[in-house]
Amino acid sequence: MKSVQLGRLGRPHGVEGEQYLDGCSLTADELRALGRVEWRRRGADDLSLVFHSVRPTHDRLLVRFAGVHSREDAAQLVNGDLWVDSAKLPDPGPGVAYTFQVVGLRLVGTDGKELGTVREIIEVGDRLFCSAGSSKTLLPIHTPYLKSVDLEGGVMTIELPAGFEELL
Repeated sequence: MKSVQLGRLGRPHGVEGEQYLDGCSLTADELRALGRVEWRRRGADDLSLVFHSVRPTHDRLLVRFAGVHSREDAAQLVNGDLWVDSAKLPDPGPGVAYTFQVVGLRLVGTDGKELGTVREIIEVGDRLFCSAGSSKTLLPIHTPYLKSVDLEGGVMTIELPAGFEELL
């Protein structure tokens, strides 16, 4: 199975071992249902962690793991990434895809022109962009430009904004 990154652990919150989880699109209930996740950080041994608690706060989540009882314990996990087997993720629902599912898809324009293969997804505020093919130009893949994602067919279709054709 394929492991996917859920997010990155941020600074501790309070004194009982909670810390922020950044970059995670799952809800608190969805994250809690995963139970066990893998923690990875360059230069450190991987750890298997079990959620003790997960709760929303503002636009992020606060998490605490079993065995993490203090601010100092949580600080040891800062800047570590949380990973999970993709098969454990909840179904995103009809017409929705996870980021990892669209990386590798063929990207085509509404005119049928091949734009390349999606190499990465970049989030800027509430907008999504992708890099594809050999171009260094970031292409918008948010409303109103994203027209369809066909995971089974391996194709994502976008309508290029005016003037983008000459950048490719």
